[in-house]
Amino acid sequence: MSYFSHKPVGILLGLLFSFVALAAEPIALDADHPSRYTVLEGDTLWDIADRFLRDPWRWPDIWYVNPEISNPHLIYPGDVILLTYQDGRPVLTLERDRPGRGKLSPHIRATPLDTSIPLIPIDAIAQFLTRPYVMEKDQMESAPYIVHFLDDHIIGGAGVSFYARTIEQHDPGKYEVIRPGKPYKDPDSGKILGYEASYIGPAELLRSGDPAKLQLQRSKMEAIIGDRLLPITKGVPLHSFQPLNLEAPLEGRIISVLNGVSQIGQYNVVVLNKGASDGLKPGHVLEILQGGEEIRDVVAGRGETVKLPLEKAGLLMVFRTFEQVSFALVMHTTKPLHILDWVRPPEE
Repeated sequence: MSYFSHKPVGILLGLLFSFVALAAEPIALDADHPSRYTVLEGDTLWDIADRFLRDPWRWPDIWYVNPEISNPHLIYPGDVILLTYQDGRPVLTLERDRPGRGKLSPHIRATPLDTSIPLIPIDAIAQFLTRPYVMEKDQMESAPYIVHFLDDHIIGGAGVSFYARTIEQHDPGKYEVIRPGKPYKDPDSGKILGYEASYIGPAELLRSGDPAKLQLQRSKMEAIIGDRLLPITKGVPLHSFQPLNLEAPLEGRIISVLNGVSQIGQYNVVVLNKGASDGLKPGHVLEILQGGEEIRDVVAGRGETVKLPLEKAGLLMVFRTFEQVSFALVMHTTKPLHILDWVRPPEE
């Protein structure tokens, strides 16, 4: 059964592995693995890895960078992936078309960079890479906020100026207008982990002070009094993560799903109740599990109960972390997923 189906992607994400990384533990191959595979347009690295490996996220552990190939970190349609063995260990290598049949010689391949094969379907997560989308409680309470619109406006759109409390310095001069939404709560403790945040648009600081004066440059929706301001930060580079194994124990839950969908399936973005403070990093792969309920044993009677075991239901990859929550892309499902499903590092 394939973990990942083909999905066209038009955004560059290069393969990052710059050295031979042979894992200390054995790598399990897929029972029906090929010895070679020609890369097709629309493939992702997860697609390719799934053809060879039982655990596709372990691709970096057996990838061998061929120094004789120009830019061996990028894979393109038409390239051939070969499965060979070194000292009894499986190794995946890249074979690129070359002029003639004789000795392998370096040459330049004139291929647009935006045709390289991405790690995962980047179009599914691109919009969640650069905006805040989650605000910490302390961050929300201390952030400057809109207190008044100029020229008798009661809401703000592109070009509308407004006053905000409080921005004492002129640097930085660019801000994002953010609207805090519902809290993300830990389902077990009830603790607030952060607040869902909607992106309104960028604003330019015209004058610092209390109140400071700013102008909304563009807007995805109207700004209102009480919207918060955060300094504009650099976006998360699309090539900044790779699949990682989480070695420390972790048990978390899915607490929300983004993009307004009601059913959770492949390539949906979900929110986890674990974040950077729990050791999660972009690239960590986690299993999704269901079950664990405690039910009454009606046969035994006398109020006796039994706890059901957890059953595997899918696989996800974390791509962005905040202090106490994370965003993850669902890569594979074997059954419908739900809010409060469990997540943990994959077990052998």
